Amino acid sequence: MVSRLAATGAIVAGMLAAGSAHAQDAAKGEQVFRQCSVCHATEPGVAKLGPSVAGVVGRKAGTEPGFAYSEAMKAYGKVWDKTTLDAYLTSPAAAVPNGKMVFVGLKDATQRADVIAYLETLK
Repeated sequence: MVSRLAATGAIVAGMLAAGSAHAQDAAKGEQVFRQCSVCHATEPGVAKLGPSVAGVVGRKAGTEPGFAYSEAMKAYGKVWDKTTLDAYLTSPAAAVPNGKMVFVGLKDATQRADVIAYLETLK
């Protein structure tokens, strides 16, 4: 029984390590981000259909000056970090119901990690 429990723990630890070991390649993330650039600028203060993503990592959601956020996004109240961005990029509608974002999300965890790594470069 103990050995089965230890084996299960080792499997879970391995899965967690594998899940956190996504590439996080900012250059690849920039390539994936091209589909996002239709609606989001990378230059500070430039709003398109969506807000600028310059400096998004570490910023409170719904606070980029000059963009008219939905009430849902303003009420979201979280700071954009790896965890919140990953959840949002997986499914914007699930993360912030009744928000304006119409994008269905990035289902590939490696692509999300890469995009987040790219967003971290946009200070």
